Amino acid sequence: MTKQFFGTDGIRGTVGTHPITPDFMLKLGWAAGRILGGKSGGTILIGKDTRISGYLIESALEAGLSAAGIDVQLLGPMPTPAIAYLTQTLHAKAGIVISASHNPFADNGIKFFSAEGTKLADDVEHAIEAELNKNIVCNKSESLGKASRLEDAQGRYIEFCKSTFPRTFNLNNLKIVIDCANGATYQVAPKVFEELGAEVITIGISPDGLNINNGFGSTQPENLQKAVVEEKADLGIAFDGDGDRLIMVDHEGELVDGDQLLYVIAMALYARGALKGGVVGTLMTNLGLEHAFKEHEIPFSRAGVGDRYVMEQLLDKNWRLGGESSGHLICLDQTTTGDGIVASLQVLAAVIGQGQSLQELAAGMQKYPMLLINVRVAEKPDLNNHSEIQAALRAAEAELADTGRILLRPSGTEPLIRVMVEGQEQKLVESVAQKLADVVKNAAA
Repeated sequence: MTKQFFGTDGIRGTVGTHPITPDFMLKLGWAAGRILGGKSGGTILIGKDTRISGYLIESALEAGLSAAGIDVQLLGPMPTPAIAYLTQTLHAKAGIVISASHNPFADNGIKFFSAEGTKLADDVEHAIEAELNKNIVCNKSESLGKASRLEDAQGRYIEFCKSTFPRTFNLNNLKIVIDCANGATYQVAPKVFEELGAEVITIGISPDGLNINNGFGSTQPENLQKAVVEEKADLGIAFDGDGDRLIMVDHEGELVDGDQLLYVIAMALYARGALKGGVVGTLMTNLGLEHAFKEHEIPFSRAGVGDRYVMEQLLDKNWRLGGESSGHLICLDQTTTGDGIVASLQVLAAVIGQGQSLQELAAGMQKYPMLLINVRVAEKPDLNNHSEIQAALRAAEAELADTGRILLRPSGTEPLIRVMVEGQEQKLVESVAQKLADVVKNAAA
């Protein structure tokens, strides 16, 4: 059954446009409180990133939850995975994150975590949406929820992050540049790395409510690359606005993306016999990663694009490690959701444990050239049953043979057909992708 408001990662949109409005957030708080709190009430945590609209949404959610008889603990600006962790350890009924992740400041959204610190199941999201169709019924005064602030939230999460790093290791000999995207990690991330012994240079730690992800962070890493080279640092780490993803930069200022970081973590685990099962990537994971794992007979599986689908496969296969090219890495042997700080510490553990630089470790994976062409269409054709497109696809696959792969799929949010081709030779990739894109464009004209 299609959901009206929930997407693959909660509810998201432009502030002031339905559903990211004060009245909807009030009712969402009430509906979520009724479903997640149940008849017994209980406590729900609320954390947020640094967007100016977080104040508005936080207040509206708090009022709705209170009306449903739910006590609220406010965490303030905290990374998304911190709310997942604290929800679980504080035995709360649920956790709510106010964030639009890597989007511009004018957007915002809501993410939910269950009592176990995991994303909500589809049936729970359906139940919340069904409750939204009802009129708000406010509890009597003696049954309203109360609100309080959890003053030591940051310290609890910092200690948790540090606990995921091997006790016998330290970062004493590393100089690291940390880019917090003027977002949710700006207070906690520098402390984690400093307390583990690193010399830390920080950028993107001056949020003003409007500058989140603006010129900084994992989606705009140019300032990080520049800072690493200028400071002669060993490496750099950039988080996104809500702290659940990262990318890294080696000592020469070269980007190390999510696929390469996944490779580094997996191979370190493999080397000490601690890799449980295989690794889950997505349809967009670079073919070079799949081939690198194949050389070591490490099982690899592709999920749909989105951390929700990576998590589904991990749980289904009982594997512990997966992630996306964007840097959303899930280390289930350490935590319950994607966590940028925790994942970066697993990479640093590989650097320390193997006595090699990040550049040397990432070099073990050959990154194949990839080209993505977005073909704008008035109406999306049925790709599977369009004879001309299917003929062109078979011809393209024959031309690549076993040196590459092709992904042809409609966008879920825009009038686009995405043509992705990757392979060992750049010129061949470009040629195949353009020919296939031209066929799709003509077929959809």
